Amino acid sequence: MKKNIILLSAFLFIGVVAFAQTGKRVKVFPVGFYNLENLYHPLSTDSLRDVEFSPKGGNAWTMEKYEKKLANMAFVLSEMAKDFGGLAAVGVSEIGNRQVLDDLVATKPLKSSGLKVVHHDSPDWRGIDVGLLYDSTRFEFISSRTYPFPYALGLNQGVTDSTFRTRDVLLVNGKIAGERVSILVNHWPSRRGDKSSVSRELAAKVVKHIHDSLVNAVPNIHVVIMGDLNDDPVDPSCAVVLGAKRNIADVKAGELYNTMWDKYAKGIGSLCYQGKWNLFDQIIVSHSLLGNDHKNLRFYKAEVFNRDFLIQKTGKYQGYPFRTFSGGHFQNGYSDHFPTYIYLVKK
Repeated sequence: MKKNIILLSAFLFIGVVAFAQTGKRVKVFPVGFYNLENLYHPLSTDSLRDVEFSPKGGNAWTMEKYEKKLANMAFVLSEMAKDFGGLAAVGVSEIGNRQVLDDLVATKPLKSSGLKVVHHDSPDWRGIDVGLLYDSTRFEFISSRTYPFPYALGLNQGVTDSTFRTRDVLLVNGKIAGERVSILVNHWPSRRGDKSSVSRELAAKVVKHIHDSLVNAVPNIHVVIMGDLNDDPVDPSCAVVLGAKRNIADVKAGELYNTMWDKYAKGIGSLCYQGKWNLFDQIIVSHSLLGNDHKNLRFYKAEVFNRDFLIQKTGKYQGYPFRTFSGGHFQNGYSDHFPTYIYLVKK
């Protein structure tokens, strides 16, 4: 065991790790997701929510507060998987526009990493989008596009509402370690009203269709589905519509594995509401990433990044994620969600 620990330490800084069981050396490619919780630019006026997050709005959202928020978000991202060279790619949600991502990657903690931005405007009524940041030395960008959320059932009336607009699904195609990888970044409809689960099941149908189309076109393609799904791994949108399974042994070709299910079963969450932990920030992978043949890119393990500095220390929400605002007061925190990430490895 001592020999394995020494071997591990020797390679941490170049993104290579040795499995303790075999001593086999593999390159590590961490891929993550983070809900940035209302990262709006103070001078943007694209939506009603932007007005709230403006210098004269309800949150008195000034450039000073915005810059503190950027620095906090950048610090978190720079700390994630830093022993393995940081994140190869990370999906983000609750961003106001492209500008905030450009500002984020230009902050001191991230500037040296040279992260690139993928972003498309969404029609969401709150004016928030999803995006992807990637390290071009480890993720080779090919293309991107979005898939709109088509419609939803009325939250309480049970009728179709064709005017409902929410975040698009972002598809980013690229390569990791020379192998085709498609990343789907999501922010599914929120839990509003007793019928809202139907909206997330519709979102899951869209994502399942994209996954199946990708796999049918390129059978050996790797698909990573990530995002704030506003549902837990056990909920119908994930467990039934996507069919994302808890156990690797149960996943057949063309099916999906939920890397976060075991974490959720152990009581580990990414956000807390009324004293109950949920794991909405999920990462789900295709069958092609499973197995022990590390000659090809493979899923190794998953993490919820719930480090101590991200946790509220005092008050009503002690133990919760340390968020930017609490009770309408700016507290210079991070987000109401913990980030999540997975390790992909290749010999």
